[in-house]
Amino acid sequence: MPVAPQLTRETVDLSGYPDLVVLYLGMRVNVFQGLATLFGFGSKISEAVQDAPDGLLAHESIVYSLFPPHVGMRQYWRDFESLERWSRSEPHRQWWQSFLRDPKGTGFWHEAYFRRGGMEAVYVNMPDRSGMRAFAPVCAAKGPMFSSRQRAGLEGDAPPAPVQEQEIYK
Repeated sequence: MPVAPQLTRETVDLSGYPDLVVLYLGMRVNVFQGLATLFGFGSKISEAVQDAPDGLLAHESIVYSLFPPHVGMRQYWRDFESLERWSRSEPHRQWWQSFLRDPKGTGFWHEAYFRRGGMEAVYVNMPDRSGMRAFAPVCAAKGPMFSSRQRAGLEGDAPPAPVQEQEIYK
C-alpha cells in the first residue's frame, strides 16, 4: 500500500506587523514598443529593491501572462507611511511622472490591501477589466482620488506633491 507523502503545514504570526500593507503591482505591454519600456523598468525595480527601502519587508516577482506580456510584483510593507514616503521619493517619483506623461506602450496598475482594513487600487492605461475592476464600479482617479491615502480611506493628508507634479496629477 502506498504511503501518503508527509505534509508540512505552517502559518504566520503577524502580530508584530499591525500596519502591514500588501501591494500587488503590474505592467502590461499594450503595443510592441511597450516591450522596451517593460524591460527598462525591470532593472530599475531590481536596483530599488536591492537598496532595501525603509519599511519594505519582502518583494516577489510575478508573471501574470506571456501573451500579452504582463509582469509585476507583490510587496509587503511594514506600514503605509513607509510605502508612501518611498513612493514620493526618488527614483519612484520620477518613474511615475515619466509614465504619466507617456506610458510608452504599456499599462500599469496596483492594488493595496491593509491589515487594519481597507483596500485601494489604481489602473492606468489598462485595456482589460482585470483585478477589482472586474466587479467593482470604476471611477476617475483624479483630485482627491489620485492619492492612495484617500482611496484607502486612511486618515490624514498625503504629503503635498512638488509643484512640477501638480499639473500631471490633475
